[in-house]
Amino acid sequence: MAIKGSLKEASLPDVLQLLALGQKTGCLSIADRSNFGYIYFDRGRISYASIVNRRDRLGDILVKHEKISQEQLDAAIHRQARERDKKLGEILVTQTVLTQQELERYMRMQIEESVYYLFTWTQGTFNFEADVRPEQQDFLVSINPESLLLEGARRVDEWGLIEKKIPSFDLIFLVDRDRLAISDANLTDLQERLLALLDGSRDVNQVIEDSGLGEFEVGKALYGLVTAGFLHRAGRTSGTEDLKMTDARVEEHRNLGIAFYKTGMLDEATREFRRVAELRPSDGSAHFFIGLVALKQARWREAMEALRLAAEKGGGRPAVLHNLGFAFEQLGRLEDAEAAYAEAASRAKTDPRVYVGWGVVALKQGDHAGAAGRLDRAKELFADSVPPIWYWARVLAAAGAGDFETAERLAAQAVEAYPQNGVLRNNLAVLLELAGELNQAEQLARAALHDEPSLPQLSKNLGDLAYRASRYDEAWGLYQRAIELAPELGDDIYFKLGNIAYKRNEREQASELWRRALELNPKHELVRANLETLSSLS
Repeated sequence: MAIKGSLKEASLPDVLQLLALGQKTGCLSIADRSNFGYIYFDRGRISYASIVNRRDRLGDILVKHEKISQEQLDAAIHRQARERDKKLGEILVTQTVLTQQELERYMRMQIEESVYYLFTWTQGTFNFEADVRPEQQDFLVSINPESLLLEGARRVDEWGLIEKKIPSFDLIFLVDRDRLAISDANLTDLQERLLALLDGSRDVNQVIEDSGLGEFEVGKALYGLVTAGFLHRAGRTSGTEDLKMTDARVEEHRNLGIAFYKTGMLDEATREFRRVAELRPSDGSAHFFIGLVALKQARWREAMEALRLAAEKGGGRPAVLHNLGFAFEQLGRLEDAEAAYAEAASRAKTDPRVYVGWGVVALKQGDHAGAAGRLDRAKELFADSVPPIWYWARVLAAAGAGDFETAERLAAQAVEAYPQNGVLRNNLAVLLELAGELNQAEQLARAALHDEPSLPQLSKNLGDLAYRASRYDEAWGLYQRAIELAPELGDDIYFKLGNIAYKRNEREQASELWRRALELNPKHELVRANLETLSSLS
């Protein structure tokens, strides 16, 4: 069951309650304008939460609570730069500056803070994708959402007051030192700590970053200082910060785009990458992702244009050229596809996927020997993990070259490697039919059709076997099923349907079917001869 909608129509707490009651497992994605967050569930309980573009504050939280020193944090971050496969928490535990129990406690705190912050979002959309689990993390929790709802509601109420004094995090505040000096007000420890950062050069966002504290804690502390008259607005982030702000916005939109892309929200991903391209026209990677999304949505021309721009602006990386070749191929521009794949292969000599695509283009151009050579090179590079598309293409290359013995042997290997793949079983069935092993071919095709009834070529080939055995009523039903699934399947199917109609003495229907076959293949001489014969009889 899909669970998605607008936060204006259903609040996040209501959505959490729904998922908890339904004991759902999966990922709840939340998008609010240019912000993106997600909460993972395991049987109705929260297991992880994070917010894109919000700095991972585990280290800052640990320093703030005096569990580690700033020097220890810096050393761990420095080590993490060398050991990229290790998480920060894992390194801190390994260095014995933190116990595993302490790590889990503060990771839980970090996850809870992320959920509390998401409660403040009242606009945007949410989407729940079932059975999606978080990538490997330092620590996964098991929190009953109801235990967070009360505290979250309290914080949301307070945020409503805070926003009246601090409506935007790009505001810069300056301390009124004279007023503070003559006051006998008692500031909290947190407010005292923030005073040094409120020097007129940092906006609220930067104060949050430099303090290592959460948005709610800083917002609440600043609200008290502003209300007491100890802080005054000194402007907004601008001027010499424009370039930094542009860079930050580019990365923000890029990170959002990647997050949307990974969670299958393709239109949203395109929107974010287009924004990156607007802010930084020279950015080739933005056009690359726009092209990838267009490929996923079968918008071939749009994909081609975006990938060509990516190649021009990004120096023609192999992945860009590979996907550009595929876009050209789908548009039928085989010479352009050949050139793109060739260039990709010259730059990525050990990428088997490039050689497969290059081989398929050769196959479509009728160069069966060239296709076989490229595909064989791909198999060497794949080693033990040869994908179904390789078998499909290599079987067709062998059959196209007239080497049916090799084609049948490879097709049998394909079915052995991927016994549930309908396309590969169909290829083997056709080759068995050509070899005269009709019973085996029909048995294989029927089993495949049972598993994949939506594959039109299987219905067509089973129809051919029935037609060949003079089981015309059965063939008729199978052919009709095939053209319902794929009306442009080919002229041969309409030719044989016309023949069956003629045998039934349904001449008008036969004429209509043969004319359709001739539309698909004007050079089909047998169809033309049948129509002429039919015309002479009328």
